[in-house]
Amino acid sequence: MRYRLTFVVGLAVGYVLGTKAGRERYEQLRKSARQVAQNPAVRNTAESAAQQGRHFADKAYTAVSDKVGDRMPDSVAQRVRSLRERNANGSGADDWGTSNT
Repeated sequence: MRYRLTFVVGLAVGYVLGTKAGRERYEQLRKSARQVAQNPAVRNTAESAAQQGRHFADKAYTAVSDKVGDRMPDSVAQRVRSLRERNANGSGADDWGTSNT
């Protein structure tokens, strides 16, 4: 989903930069993008995708840490611990800009 969204955004930016339609067409694209971004269905889908991604990342982390165990270098283990502590002590917000609804 993330890559598809990135592709669509890149396509829109490329069109805006490559076209000679002018400011009017740019404003139309901007208005359309804002409407899509504010659509509750799009927001809910993005939020559920982010939650699902966090769930799968946690499962993957558990599976890998069970198999790797003590063979992980200390520098990597410390970095992972610091990231997990930061997320546990923080507000639970992620870097994706999703809402806590």
